[in-house]
Amino acid sequence: MTDRIAKSKNSDTRNTDRPGLKINLKLQRKGFTLDVDLALPDRGITVITGPSGSGKTTLLRCIAGLEKAQGSIHFNDTTWQDNKTFLPTYKRKTAYVFQEASLFPHMSVKKNLEFAVERSQSRMAARKLREIVKLLDIDHVFLGEPHELSGGERQRVAIARALLNMPDVLLMDEPMAAIDEQRKQEILSYLELVKEYVYFPIIYVTHSLNEAARLADTIVVIEKGTVRAQAPVEEAFSDPDFPLPFANQLGVAFDVTIDHFSRKWALSLVRWSNDCAIWLNAGRHRPGESVRVRILARDISLTRIKIPDSSIQNTINCTIKRIRKDSDIAMAIVTLDAGGKTLLARITRRSVDQLNLVEGEAIWAQIKSASLA
Repeated sequence: MTDRIAKSKNSDTRNTDRPGLKINLKLQRKGFTLDVDLALPDRGITVITGPSGSGKTTLLRCIAGLEKAQGSIHFNDTTWQDNKTFLPTYKRKTAYVFQEASLFPHMSVKKNLEFAVERSQSRMAARKLREIVKLLDIDHVFLGEPHELSGGERQRVAIARALLNMPDVLLMDEPMAAIDEQRKQEILSYLELVKEYVYFPIIYVTHSLNEAARLADTIVVIEKGTVRAQAPVEEAFSDPDFPLPFANQLGVAFDVTIDHFSRKWALSLVRWSNDCAIWLNAGRHRPGESVRVRILARDISLTRIKIPDSSIQNTINCTIKRIRKDSDIAMAIVTLDAGGKTLLARITRRSVDQLNLVEGEAIWAQIKSASLA
């Protein structure tokens, strides 16, 4: 069995453009139709989002074989279902993390994880047990009982159990829904580690912009049972016309590298071109590491001249690519090219007029370090 759990970072050949899961499904119910045609990457995290009742969970259940729909599902060279074949759930090698941790209450944490190892029928799973326990920081609860754990600890154990099933695909259905905000941020940090640790696709359903921006390599938007849009995360967040269900939090998300860390200011400088660098609070990351930056359109202001005496320390020279109307008639969305990265600024139409902004011209974008995530 191929090791798809962990390899050296130097051997990372991740290609999130290569189809891994090919899905063509139709499911008819009273008052609801699922009609989906998707090709999902064989690595990284695909976030599926959309309004409640749009079919996200139904799609996950069909991928897992928990519900039967007409059509086909192929993973790499394996047919999971078509007009002649329907592999049952246990033969699809998927692992499923639900909203609730769903640990076996009569088993200790250790027994829950050992059950997954046994079920995987993989000698490799036994070798990975302690490694995954350490990755998800659950050593201190390893001998405990599920009822003794906090909600965040239970969900981390559930994620560990899913990984120890040695799946080909990990399915996660709003795994943060039952967890408080502080614990969510903790688990997101662990999921970022899991994302780098595994070499198989993760399909992740969420309503949360924060989760999508931090974790996604690919974004899929589903509405009324059909796929409305699909794009890599940077493209999705930088396109004002991409139908993300987070209109009031318009902004961009992209990966950058930590240039250096200032101990004096407890801030990190990230850079993506010779002329484009910004300070942000990313102290737990080291120089050379990649981090994902989220910049909201409402947190960018524009100026014709660079202002040196300002509390806004991040000032980037940009080119105006596009000026368009916002859904609010008083506002406008300005799309900027900043050293090859796209930024979005949401400003008033009065500001556009007073600054005499014109597409193709140079402008300075100002970004508060305190607003960056």
